[in-house]
Amino acid sequence: MLPEALKDYPVAAAIEAFDSAAITGGHAERGELSLDIDPGRILPVCRFLREQEAFIRLSSVTATDWHPAEPRFRVVYHLHSLERNLRVRLKCAVSGDNAEIDSVVAVWPGAAWYEREVFDLFGVGFRNHPNLTRILMPD
Repeated sequence: MLPEALKDYPVAAAIEAFDSAAITGGHAERGELSLDIDPGRILPVCRFLREQEAFIRLSSVTATDWHPAEPRFRVVYHLHSLERNLRVRLKCAVSGDNAEIDSVVAVWPGAAWYEREVFDLFGVGFRNHPNLTRILMPD
């Protein structure tokens, strides 16, 4: 559910109109919009943002580890709309017991390297990734 304080942000309102259950929280600080997204809905939300809201650039995918808290991981996506000169941060909470989320490579092919890095350094798996192998750490 979209927090009341974020209803004035067009991108947040558009996501809520697209899928009212996708947003689980969020905040805006210093003009930077961060939205908590249900991990099961990350792929359709990303596809919507690219195709309907002009977020054609994926700046990065990273993660944070909140051990010993559960859910342990936050997978973080930084998106940029060049056309609209807007940025948005999407965060998905992922359990440490089943650290897995859908890959967004089908939406942004450049996500492949970012997802491999998160997999390699945090152990978070990406379902349907075309080549989820280590790139930094030894096997």
